[in-house]
Amino acid sequence: MTLHKEIEFGWFLPTSGDGKYVGVAPEREATLAYLIQVAQAAEQSGFGFVLIPTGGACLDAWVVGSAVMSHTTTLRPLVAVRPGLVAPVLAARMGAALDVLSGGRAMINVVTGSSVQDLEELGDPLAHAHDERYERAREYVEVMQQAWTQTDVLSASEFADTANAQSVKEKPLYQGKYYQFNRPVSSPLTIQKPHPPFYLGGSSPAAKRLAVECADTYLMWGEPHDWIREQIAEIETVRSAYQEETGTYRPLKYGLRAQVLVRDTEEAAWAAAWECISKVSPEAIEQAQAAFAKTDATNQQRQNDLRELSKKQQFVAGPNLWTGLSLVRSGGAILIVGTADQVADRLVEYAELGISSFILSGYPHLEEAETFGQAALPLFHAKWQQKLALAEASSLSSH
Repeated sequence: MTLHKEIEFGWFLPTSGDGKYVGVAPEREATLAYLIQVAQAAEQSGFGFVLIPTGGACLDAWVVGSAVMSHTTTLRPLVAVRPGLVAPVLAARMGAALDVLSGGRAMINVVTGSSVQDLEELGDPLAHAHDERYERAREYVEVMQQAWTQTDVLSASEFADTANAQSVKEKPLYQGKYYQFNRPVSSPLTIQKPHPPFYLGGSSPAAKRLAVECADTYLMWGEPHDWIREQIAEIETVRSAYQEETGTYRPLKYGLRAQVLVRDTEEAAWAAAWECISKVSPEAIEQAQAAFAKTDATNQQRQNDLRELSKKQQFVAGPNLWTGLSLVRSGGAILIVGTADQVADRLVEYAELGISSFILSGYPHLEEAETFGQAALPLFHAKWQQKLALAEASSLSSH
């Protein structure tokens, strides 16, 4: 696989609270001042963007993204759209507004799931229909793209284009299973062309197909390098099949969501890792395991499997890879543990597999953003430049 010259790094905003310990009540509230502080620390530490999570325990991603955008200059907000829960044209207008007001920094994370409980609370009729949510999401993204690319501007008046609206009634401009439009949809023009980038995660066949059809970056939760290699091979097969079916080639980047913990020595790093879960009760672990077992998300099932496979090895899933956080943390919970040099090496290995976007986090998020940015990020860039130089030299010599 060709090495990517540009590798982007994102951090995570703890919109449900923050602290040193996982699985217990947060020590720090997710106040506006604190989230801005974390965002500014991420920007100053060399991160290009921040992932803003979504779900019942989190502050709204769009509101937070708008707030931190106004207190940073280069940091890009990666905000979640929830297909089926907000009208797609309205989501397009919101995304365009964020892009315009941020000077072209908006990024869109397509979240088809979350927990079934959260989807039920939101009144999603497809809360228990996993594959149908991806089918709906495809239409949703198509409508957003159409709103951004087939519009001039918002109409000056809701009555300004009445004649044109009448003329297109007999020929729907978008006819899908979930969305139908009989008149042009309008949105502010985005600064990014053709539109802000789409990120999408999920390990199921339906998720991978949707990523191939619509996403710019396909996100995976942290797993051992061999598992990631296999996932990339699977989606490349899907991408080849899509190209044969449609005659369309769509470039697709790969991203990885993981935790990081950097210390001066490996011993200190492992001690800090275990300290993160030192306050969680056995009852909380039992409740978390029961909740994780009920998921219909393939990527969460893979995290569950990885934790069980590594349990007898003190949750060590590979060199500097630890699954202990997944005892009580859902989502991308694998922790890359070690010195700055070791953590940078593991990230370089992922990049060699084709990962060009890393979304990282650590506890607490403020201090760990600064630690990673000062110690490990410069090392990664130096090591990656060496890899690129060697690859270029090898290519020239072979010719």
